[in-house]
Amino acid sequence: MFTQIDAFLKWFDGIVWGVPLILLILCGGIYLTFRLGLLQLRRLPLALRWMVKNEDGGQGEVSSFGALCTALSATIGTGNIIGVATAICEGGPGALFWMWLAAFFGMATKYAEGVLAIKYRKVSSDGHALGGPFYYIEHGMGKSWKWMAWLFAFFGVGVGLFGIGTFTQVNGIASAIQNFFDPQKIWTVSVFGIGEYSWYVVVASFILAICVALVVIGGIQRISSVAQVVVPFMAVLYIVFSVSLVIYNYKLVPQAVALIVQSAFNPSAFTGGVVGTMIVAMQKGIARGIFSNEAGLGSAPIAAAAAQTKEPVRQGLVSMTGTFIDTIVICTLTGLSIVITGAWQQPGLEGVAVTTYAFQNGLPFSNSITAFVLMLCLVFFAFTTILGWDYYSERCLEYLTNGNRTILTSFRWLYILAVFIGPYMTVSAVWTIADIFNALMALPNMIAIFALSGVVVAETKDFFDRYTNRL
Repeated sequence: MFTQIDAFLKWFDGIVWGVPLILLILCGGIYLTFRLGLLQLRRLPLALRWMVKNEDGGQGEVSSFGALCTALSATIGTGNIIGVATAICEGGPGALFWMWLAAFFGMATKYAEGVLAIKYRKVSSDGHALGGPFYYIEHGMGKSWKWMAWLFAFFGVGVGLFGIGTFTQVNGIASAIQNFFDPQKIWTVSVFGIGEYSWYVVVASFILAICVALVVIGGIQRISSVAQVVVPFMAVLYIVFSVSLVIYNYKLVPQAVALIVQSAFNPSAFTGGVVGTMIVAMQKGIARGIFSNEAGLGSAPIAAAAAQTKEPVRQGLVSMTGTFIDTIVICTLTGLSIVITGAWQQPGLEGVAVTTYAFQNGLPFSNSITAFVLMLCLVFFAFTTILGWDYYSERCLEYLTNGNRTILTSFRWLYILAVFIGPYMTVSAVWTIADIFNALMALPNMIAIFALSGVVVAETKDFFDRYTNRL
């Protein structure tokens, strides 16, 4: 029975993540890029400056930097370590090229999402803010499209509870802890009668569920305060080690970059036929890129809507930096590490083991040190993603239930339960379910982005006309 379910999930995943959706997301970013005049290039320095400079006098629940860190807490996760490795192993080094391309155009999409989130959000008298695709679909496109806003919110709850938010992240944490402390599965116990699991996995899932509970019960303020501390720390730690690997192997960098670009268009010619066609490389690269940076998915604007700001364009620029940091910086460093060391070609390795091999063979440190650092990064990455997606899915549920507190409180405990059982889900099924929910969530959001692109362009022109006059 489980085999049949797994086969169905893979078939359905291939349908929803087919060429049409990939083209919709990619073309949406291309379309916005040209309508906005390459804004992601021209305004990136300004966006990076505003990223750490909060706006005065705006309405909202958290600072712009806090909203960005909440969004980054959800985007910087297992996709940056495991997702990149999976994409390169299945699609060849060229998959990283398609991740770059998707991220470049995705920055324009993420900008548009941030603009629309602020423009159409609702802020109550007590400062409680609610916004995101469900509101800019309903109020931007009109009441007749409310059914699509409901669909987005429903899929958003599903992504958080069954996809990115819980199972994939907890599974990544459990795998990393077991690979470091008990790789041979010497200390095992039978769990729920479904199989033998390492004691380290069981204990880790219990501790993780408690830590998640302590944070999510406190709502957006506590999630944001934790994210503002943990996200910069974990990102800097991972970047330092990844940059060290690239610098230590600097002579191999030109060759790796050439392989990435060339194999993007003809993978089999450069990989000895190990991987498939350009379509496979494109599909894996774009799918994992979106999984990582979530541009076009519609999740980040939910966090952006809580920012203390009165300027939609300003928050749009700040939101845009999330894709730059997540994919252009962090995923690139992971991908380069894997290609430089040849980790993707090692037989029998998958997921986090690929990136672990790259770190262990690319750095002049002992294997235990590099494996520990990578495990630590993965645990922090995944933990903050769990927190961020709890916030996203709660906001989607708040929209669906008109803020019913009983349902929201019950959902938090259900979410914590999903975190606890996450390690006992199969890796294949976990990632497939996550991909499916991603696609179903992205579809209504991208339709709204196309429909409201004129609003984004008008807001952008008005803001920069005023901004230029103030200079």
